[in-house]
Formats: sequence, structure tokens, C-alpha cells
Amino acid sequence: MPLLGGIRPPIALLCVLVLALAGLTAKVLGPAGEKVVPEAVLSAQQHFAEDGAIALRASIDERVADLNRTAAALNEGSPVEPERVLSDLGKTYQKWTGTTVLDLETGKVLAARGETIPLGWLDKDVLTGGKALKPRMVRLETGDVRLMTMAVLDFKDRPQQLLIASNSLSVPAINLGQFRSMAVVATGGEVLATAGFEQSEALNSDQERKELSFLQKQMSKLSGLAADETEQNPVSAREPGSRGYPGVSGSLVGESYNGRIATAGYASLASSDPEEKQSVGAGLGLTVVAMIPAVQQQTAAPGRELYGLLAAGALVVLGLFAVTVLLVTVQRPLLRLFLESRRLARGDMTRPVAVPRWGEAARIGRALEHLRVQLGGAADESAERRPGKTRLGVRGPLALTAVVLLLWCVPVGLLLNRTDDSVSVPASMVSDQRDRTDLVADRVRRALNEAQADMVSTSRLIRGDDSGATTKVLEAGLREHTRYQSLYLLSADGDVLARAGEEPSAQWSGEEDLPPVRVAGKGGKKPVIQVGAPVPDRKGETVVGEVRVEFLNSLLKRPGLGEVRVVDSKAQTIAASDGFLAFEKLPRDALADVVRAGSVPVGAGPVENGLLFREGSGVTVAAAAPFSGGGVAADLGWTAVSWQNAKDFQIAAYQLEDRSVLAGLLGLALIVVCLGWVFLVVARPLRALATGAEKLADGDLKTVQYPRYQDEVGAVVRSLELIRQQLQVRKQNQARRLAEPQPVVRGR
Repeated sequence: MPLLGGIRPPIALLCVLVLALAGLTAKVLGPAGEKVVPEAVLSAQQHFAEDGAIALRASIDERVADLNRTAAALNEGSPVEPERVLSDLGKTYQKWTGTTVLDLETGKVLAARGETIPLGWLDKDVLTGGKALKPRMVRLETGDVRLMTMAVLDFKDRPQQLLIASNSLSVPAINLGQFRSMAVVATGGEVLATAGFEQSEALNSDQERKELSFLQKQMSKLSGLAADETEQNPVSAREPGSRGYPGVSGSLVGESYNGRIATAGYASLASSDPEEKQSVGAGLGLTVVAMIPAVQQQTAAPGRELYGLLAAGALVVLGLFAVTVLLVTVQRPLLRLFLESRRLARGDMTRPVAVPRWGEAARIGRALEHLRVQLGGAADESAERRPGKTRLGVRGPLALTAVVLLLWCVPVGLLLNRTDDSVSVPASMVSDQRDRTDLVADRVRRALNEAQADMVSTSRLIRGDDSGATTKVLEAGLREHTRYQSLYLLSADGDVLARAGEEPSAQWSGEEDLPPVRVAGKGGKKPVIQVGAPVPDRKGETVVGEVRVEFLNSLLKRPGLGEVRVVDSKAQTIAASDGFLAFEKLPRDALADVVRAGSVPVGAGPVENGLLFREGSGVTVAAAAPFSGGGVAADLGWTAVSWQNAKDFQIAAYQLEDRSVLAGLLGLALIVVCLGWVFLVVARPLRALATGAEKLADGDLKTVQYPRYQDEVGAVVRSLELIRQQLQVRKQNQARRLAEPQPVVRGR
């Protein structure tokens, strides 16, 4: 008998799958080794650290690019005095804590602005302009760490000068809330900068001060562990085939104090596109660590330990019953028919055929008994063939088996472990939603500020009336920054004097009271975001850049944050992580309330702030963060708003519901695969076999019984073909004897 065909394999597979699904059910619907900290909190800290790492890496890269671009532009023009260089640099960009120009030959300081930059870290490689103009991290006498960025000024007929700009390595200046903290960590675990702890200094009780001290120690410890983890290769650190953050990221669990556990997420600085040129910030070996104390997760509810075992036991009982039904009603009669048909094909006609009681097997058995009689066996009146067709046959046991298994699949998948609006969302998840939204808003605000600063810097590079040279300046700016779709120079009358990129999408008005960042394009599919700056000493001329909406949309796409939008003061959409139409309203009225409540401190309570609301049986976590922190973009009145269904969080109740649905779906797949296999391989061929056997028993000796499958049904068909051939031979012999002349017996 074949090993991969017939009735045995699907029944055996049904047994194996039932036992496997029962084991899986006992594991995932039972306690399943619940962690002391919810998985949702750990994932949120990891995403928070990734957001911080992305923001810090982009900030470092932007500052390095701006300094190099400024130096390159200065080198192409006429010599400029060091004081003028630093003055123009300070007016264009307000991002450096200190700037210095020194003579490379003598090391003499020619000009300095802002914070005093120590020069003891300068070495021969830097002073000779060798390989070494990479950013350096330098610790000041105050203990603070600064990132030194350098560029060479190479004017004609003048000695080379070194332009140095220092800036801090602090994390984005956002509201982290009480006891949340972030840190920038160097290779080896040294903490270079922290944020968040200073917001908790004004504590009222000794208990809170002790908790703050505990968290500071945990930050130092977890930072060292995070630095060790981020030394891995980003490819080998992830599971094979997984995607996501391009660097190394993860979460850590520290010690507990007073019922709260220190949980941290970490992420190394990584290039946004590994295939592009290496990011300067990504090459510094820095790691961002985000930490928050989380409330210890409660143990499973009473009886939860037995729930998985009870569900698995019920599946085993129902599965064994289903297998028994198939064995008794399908497999055993079929195997009996196989043995009986083979006996008749071999010529053993001594005993009657054991006819099954019902179904196609009974029809085939009665036909075999009729054929046995035709082949010369003794008639058995009790086995007289009663022609006819059964309505259900094998399909009846299959339907019964399916119903029995569905009695387990439907309750587990659709009725049990259903969540409702009473599911508790951890308070830290609501805080994380607000803080991460604030971080996104800060990134968009900084990007727009950088865009306007680019226009100011570009305007200072435009000299004379040479449109060709102006076009080259605009094309260089377009190549260096992917945020623009077009750059152009406008005259006082609004005419385009020079352009790089696409055609202008909207008219730029030269009125002085209009902001340098503007939005146009109402009535279209996409808003047009313009930034501009007047050209010095050229009255009425303006350099304008149109920011790609896709660039802003890419800043909003972050895992674990749900749908994110940037809206104006009228709650009209400017950018979104998903598709949108220009200036459309928010999809829910409750979100507009969240936008209006976005300036309310989180400490007032998430529900009162509109950050957590319930609609029907669902729970939605939403947050809004207005643009703040300085720059021209802070005056736009824009707000970043995010929302997502609480089911997207890895909360235990929702995970249990999802696992129950998965178990029910797996059970349904088990039914379809195994019973569908039996139906296709056994039930349908068996009905065709019953029809063919009855025709043969009724005298149809011309139709060849051809086996289509190499299994039990096919074996019975082969035996019927042999019987058909025997009947043909018997009929031919009878006809021959009748045709032969009978001998005449003569008397004497």
C-alpha cells in the first residue's frame, strides 16, 4: 500500500496536528512565562531610543554638512575676514555653542565667538590638514562633552585657516516628563550627556528623591550594558530576514525599587540609508538610551494557569472522537472492501462478501457479492444487491467530524478571551505616545528651521547678475539636500531669475509681514510648503525653496506610533505618515479635541488631556505636541498629532485575544486541510467507484475500470477490472459452447 496516498495519511496527519495544536494552545493560552514588565512597555522604550538616535544622528550630520557647505562656498569667493565669517555663520545658523577660526601654520586664534573652545586636543593631523578632519568629541573643564566639527578655509593668497564649531551632544530638547530620562553614551559605556533627571530635581518627598537616586544609578548601569550590546554588527544582531531600524536596538530591564522596575531602550546611531555614503554621526560610535520606571506587571488572574490546559484537553478529546469517527466509518470499511475485492480477483468465491452497513461502501459490497455470484459462487440471499444511491455516504462522517472540531474552534477563536473597554492601558504607554509625538514634532520643526537656514546661507552666496553662477549655487544646494523639490531665485516682480529642480508650484508673495515659512496649494492634492530668504544687498530678490511633502511624511513614519499627522492652527492636515489630501480635516472629532489639549501638561492626567479615549468597544491612545522650541517654524502654529488603537500595543489582554483567534484559525485550517484531503482523495473517488461497481454488477462489461489513484480505492478498482475481465472470458466461453454443434448420439 502507498505511504503518501489513501485514507491513512490524512487521518494520521489529523492526529498529529490535533496534538500539535493542543500543545501550542496549552503554551500560548496558559501563563506562557509572563514578564514582570509588559512587552508593550519594553517595545515603547526601544522605539523611543530609536527616535532619539535618529534625531541625534540627523542633527550631527546636518551640522557637519552645513559647516562644510559654508566653507566650500567661502573658498569659491573672495577672501573674507575671520570675524566676518563667524558673524555671518552665527546669523545664519544658531546651532553652535562656540566657533573659532585659527591659522593652520601658527595655530594662532584669529577670531572666536560664543563658548570658548579648548585647543589642547588639536594634534599634528589636524594642524597639517591631513586625514583627520573628522569630528572629535572633547570634554570641557566643566565636565560637559562637545562635538568639534572642522572645515578648512582656503582663500587665495592667504594661509589656510581652520574653522572649528562646537556643539553639545544633548538629546532633543523635549518634555520628557517626570522620571523619564535619556542619555548619550560613548563606546565603553561612558555617559556623555543626560536629559530628564534635571526635571525631577524639585521633588517634595524623601521617597521621590530616593527613587531619583536609584534611577540615576540604574541609568549608569544600563548605559554600560547598552554600549556593549550596540558593539554588535547590525545584521547579526537581528533575526534572519527581519527588517526595521538599521542600527542595533533593543530593550533592557534593570532592578526594581518600591514596586517599580527600571526599563530602558537603546539604539546605536545608524545611517538612514546604509547604501548611501556613510553618515558622520553613525561613525562616532554613540548610543542613545531611554529609561523610565515601569510598574511591575500583575500576575495572571486566578484560573489562568488551567485555562490553556483545559482548552488543550478539550481539543484532544474532540480530536480523538473525530479520528475515531473516521476510522470506524471510513477507513475500516474501505480496507475491508480492499481485502474482499482482492480475494474475488484471485478467484476465491467460497464465502460471501462481508458487506458494510451503509454508504458507498455498502453499495460497493453488494455489487461485489453480486459479481461473486456471477462468477460461480453460491448465492447468499442476505446479500442481495439493492440498487440505489446514498445521499450522504462518506460525506456524512466528514461533516460530523468538521462539526465536532468546529465546536472547539468557534468558541476559542470568537467567543473566549474577548476584550472590552475595561482593558487597562499602562500609564507609561500614554506618556510614551505623548513624548514620542513631541519628539516627532521637534524633528519636523528642526527640519523646517534648517530649510529656512539653508535659504539664508544660499542667499549669501549669490553675487552679481550672473544667472549661470546662481543656477550652479542652486543646483549644488538641491544635490546636497533631498528635502527640496525645487530652488529658485525670484525678482521683486516675482519673475524666476534662476531655478534648479521642478517648476515653482505656487506664487511667492514678497510682503514683509508674511512668515519665511509658508503653505500654499489649497484646492490641490498636495500642500506646497515654501521657505524663503531675501538676498542681501539686492532689494526685492528672494531665494525660495519648496520642501517636498514626501520628505516631511518620511519624518512622521515611526514604528509603534500609529498614524501621525502635522496639522495647522485650523486642524487641517499638512503632512501625514499615511496618505492624505491637502488640508483635509482629522478623521475624528475627538482628535481635534486632542490637538486643542496638546499644550496641557501630561501630569494632569491622560484621560483629562484627551490622550486616552474610548469609542465603542475600542480604546484609542492619542497625543498632540505643538511646535515649540524656537526658530521660524515655532511660530507657524502647527501641531503633530498621533493616534493608534490600543490593540496595536503588546498588552497581555490583547495578546491573549490574538492568540485565541490564532488558535481558532489554526483549528479551522486543520479542518480544511485534513478533511479536504479525505474528501478529495477518498470520498469523491469512492462515489465514482460505487457507481462503476454497480454498472459492472448490472452487466456493463464494456466499460474499463481504470484506477486513477495508487491507494485503497485504486486497488479496489484494479480488482474490479480483473473481475470484469474474468466475466468477459466467462461470457465468451459460454457463447463459444453455445455456438459449437452438439454431438449426436445414435442408437444401435
